[in-house]
Amino acid sequence: MSDPLASDRLAPPTPGQLRRLMGAEGLRPRKSLSQNFLTDPEALDAIVAAAELHPGDDVVEIGPGLGVLTRRLLAAGASVLAVELDPRLAEYLRRELYGVDRFELVEADALSLHPREFFPGRPIKVVANIPYHITSPLLHAFLEGERPPELTVLLVQREVAERVAAPPGRMSYLSVFVQNVANAEVVARVPPHAFEPAPAVESAVLRLRRRDRPAVVVGPTREPFYRVVQAGFRQRRKQVHNGLTRELAIDREVVEAALGACAIESDRRPQTLTVDEWACLTARVEPLL
Repeated sequence: MSDPLASDRLAPPTPGQLRRLMGAEGLRPRKSLSQNFLTDPEALDAIVAAAELHPGDDVVEIGPGLGVLTRRLLAAGASVLAVELDPRLAEYLRRELYGVDRFELVEADALSLHPREFFPGRPIKVVANIPYHITSPLLHAFLEGERPPELTVLLVQREVAERVAAPPGRMSYLSVFVQNVANAEVVARVPPHAFEPAPAVESAVLRLRRRDRPAVVVGPTREPFYRVVQAGFRQRRKQVHNGLTRELAIDREVVEAALGACAIESDRRPQTLTVDEWACLTARVEPLL
């Protein structure tokens, strides 16, 4: 068998080569699974560079597809746990990467497992070109636990990446949720022609670096925090005091006092608040929820 990590096999296939390979294997991208295979070397380089890999790093890859990114991760010295839902692609990967050290394949839905089950007590990174339709639930699944991944690098829809990494002034519930536990940044943009088949949207490489300490730690305080933030963003066009008063059914005077205690002007809108300001507000109104 040829070496799956030989230098000539680390180069991503051209779109034409990929189509011929899929034809020979009887594979067709499944739209229901958001299968768009990355073929652009610059985009692959950007993902691997963003992951800051060192030999021996434990990496979870979601949706490895045909193993193009997988080979790059292995060549960088990482130990890769690949999670593939599609049984056709899982079978292909078993054949292609059979016997490769530091590679393990799990045929499963990534939303049904947590990476730390496979690497107990060890730091992990998540690096993946994920199916775009599961971006939000995947972020919730991986960031909700007591020990989120140290570093997460995802190729996602550009609009979503920019929403996650948005600064105060353009914040949303999703950006507050993610930035509570991780520092988020968009490190590269990826055009549709970098994929086969080409998606209808632009993509971006999103890097999430776990915060040393979340603004709101895991535990009983997390649920009130989400409730307060969700209440604020249900009325995102209104001043924050109006939204919280209406959605949480709390007296206006109490909300105004909480805002004052947190040094938040009462005429601010929810998208302008920082994660720490939401945390402060939650601490002030939590006894009334």
